[in-house]
Amino acid sequence: MIPTPRRAGEWARRLTSAALKGVRVLWRYVWAPPARATKPAAAPPRNRAYLHDRLVALPLLAAVAFCGLGFTATSLRDDSAAIRTHIAPALRDLADARISLRIAQREAEVSLGAGDAVELSGLSPRYGSRITGAAQDLSQVARSGALTAAERQELDVVSGLVDGYERWIAWAQTNVSDGSLYRAGLSYAQSMLCSPDRLRPYEPATGRYAPYPRCAPVTGSEATAVVDRISDLERALRHRLEARATLGPAAVTAAAVSAVAFVLLTAGLWRTLRFLRIRFRILASPPLLAAALPLLAVPAIALSGLYAYAAQEDTVPIARRLYAVTSPSTEVAFEERRTDPHDPHHRRAIVTLADSMDGVLDHRRLAALDAVAPWVAPAGLLVAVVIGATLHAHRREYLLVGRPGTAV
Repeated sequence: MIPTPRRAGEWARRLTSAALKGVRVLWRYVWAPPARATKPAAAPPRNRAYLHDRLVALPLLAAVAFCGLGFTATSLRDDSAAIRTHIAPALRDLADARISLRIAQREAEVSLGAGDAVELSGLSPRYGSRITGAAQDLSQVARSGALTAAERQELDVVSGLVDGYERWIAWAQTNVSDGSLYRAGLSYAQSMLCSPDRLRPYEPATGRYAPYPRCAPVTGSEATAVVDRISDLERALRHRLEARATLGPAAVTAAAVSAVAFVLLTAGLWRTLRFLRIRFRILASPPLLAAALPLLAVPAIALSGLYAYAAQEDTVPIARRLYAVTSPSTEVAFEERRTDPHDPHHRRAIVTLADSMDGVLDHRRLAALDAVAPWVAPAGLLVAVVIGATLHAHRREYLLVGRPGTAV
């Protein structure tokens, strides 16, 4: 039904009237002082409205303030927990798997380059440790809970490709006596591992410390090699971490509304206690003072939230460095000079960056207040009930005393 202009104008007048009434009530709540007992004839209507406004406003403000704070604190706690227990470990394991596979390829090249001796001694121990470590890393990522269902399927494909890669390396080892065959096996294994750089054809290295071949960056549906697929998973997890580290519009709105509500609630409680002292000669109302006690914990909860948000923001550049600055040559150098903390490779090693991320998330927060976040909203509702019941009792007493012909 399409409203007529006359009915639309009537609705507009009603909305305007309701808005003006709300503004008048808010102005009376924020600014109007409690009436003193100097003019008894004029006092009852004004103070009756004063009590009625606070009976509605104070419980509502308490519920809004604490629920908004509880929503923001819980969101920050959940985001920090997800980054600390799921996303950060998955990023570390994916980076380690990506680098370990490339180191394993180099170790296979060097071992097979020794010729028939590899049939007796086998591939180098570093090849075995790195290829086993990569498989374990991928298994840990699958159990981390950080991936979606589609990403889990992609990880299963990566694990299958790693198994196929190992079989081609074993085939090259079996045919090491035939130079063309084992080189073809190495070349095919390298193509499974890394998208080839068209400007620099792949050649097996004979030295362990030779420059590693560049992997051409391929993304999306064209990412078919193992390193490309792992890089895509890392990219998706970094985007998820950035989304978790950033406050969403719902949390920002809840925090802003909660802050305004807390200011009005604090001012309203103070003015209500002053009103009770002036009109009722009550020096202190124990229920209202008890309801005001949870306000003392608000600064600590807000500070904990700020710390958690700052820690989440600090993890974003570390996650980017975990992909951008790590490399096989850095990991090998760090592994061989692990005890030297002043080595420049130390700051670019996967374990160093992962420990840095864990340290930021673990130490730059008030861990003791993590368990408080779920109780903020229930505490606010309890405060609202206590305030409402107390003001209702005082208002009922005031109306009985102020009624004409009623004995005091």
